[in-house]
Amino acid sequence: MNAAKPVSVLVAGLGNMGLSHAKAYAANPGFEIAGLVNRSQATLPAELAGHEVLPSFEDALAELKPGLCSINTYSDSHARFAIEAMEAGAHVFVEKPLATTVADAERVVACARANGRKLIVGYILRHHPSWIRLIAEARSLGGPYVFRMNLNQQSSGPTWETHRRLMDTTPPIVDCGVHYVDVMCQITDAAPVEVRGMGLRLTTDIAPDMYNYGHFQVLFDDGSVGWYEAGWGPMMSETAFFVKDVISPNGCVSIVMDENAKSDDIDTHTKTSVLRVHRAETDSDGHFANADKNLSMKDEPGHYELCAREQAYVLKAIREDLDLDRHMRDAVQSLRICLAADESVRSGAAVTL
Repeated sequence: MNAAKPVSVLVAGLGNMGLSHAKAYAANPGFEIAGLVNRSQATLPAELAGHEVLPSFEDALAELKPGLCSINTYSDSHARFAIEAMEAGAHVFVEKPLATTVADAERVVACARANGRKLIVGYILRHHPSWIRLIAEARSLGGPYVFRMNLNQQSSGPTWETHRRLMDTTPPIVDCGVHYVDVMCQITDAAPVEVRGMGLRLTTDIAPDMYNYGHFQVLFDDGSVGWYEAGWGPMMSETAFFVKDVISPNGCVSIVMDENAKSDDIDTHTKTSVLRVHRAETDSDGHFANADKNLSMKDEPGHYELCAREQAYVLKAIREDLDLDRHMRDAVQSLRICLAADESVRSGAAVTL
């Protein structure tokens, strides 16, 4: 590919993430927006003014022949759109989760390999300097690990409506869980062996077979254990809605949130405020040998800046022909764990991986 020529991109889905990514493409001279797709007409920000919003992904793909498809639709269309795009010759960026079943996720990865296309999944925390630092600090402690993580969201109005629509296909522990399970897997490098999940339907506003609160435990073959919790809705508590804590025999690394943070603020989902590193070593008197170290993250990027970094990586992957095999395998593994948790919630039994 001529490095000087912008990559033409078709953006499908103009919700919160889709619009953020579209703005990132518009601001990056390495991209050129070929078209926008949404099931209904959308109000476009100034950065996207003048672009027509098309209703059909398939028609836009055939007509515009983009070099990249950015898929930010609801989860149940991710795998289908990704495969259609790659078979048409386009690279793919797809928001998480990659698919709604492991089989579909594996089909997407197989399609990328068979067609020589780049497939990048929207694990935005992989591009966040504070989360990169958290992973490095945790790995330096050495395992086995205890992972304590959650992201509960007290939602109402349009946000609750979005959550309800997401739950037509994907429970909270899968939709958000893949991010944090991916972090666990990056820290331990061990294979997951068992998942145990529980969940509860706390509202009649969703389908009878769906639950809007769940948590699960995952066991790894190095002895590490992880816990993740996610709930959505107007009934959710704002107390302890954000816990990110990694413990090892040698200490722990924790995210300390701003006490005024709110669970429905999208920047809260990625901002870390302070990383606190605690070392377990004691001196001859049994007192801690080192004071806790607070690493200030006050200059960390916000939501839009993270989207821009993520799409800069997409451009780099395409232009420099990066090997994305590990990236794709990791995306399938984190999804496998979260879907096993959903299976355990529904069956009431632990799932062996």
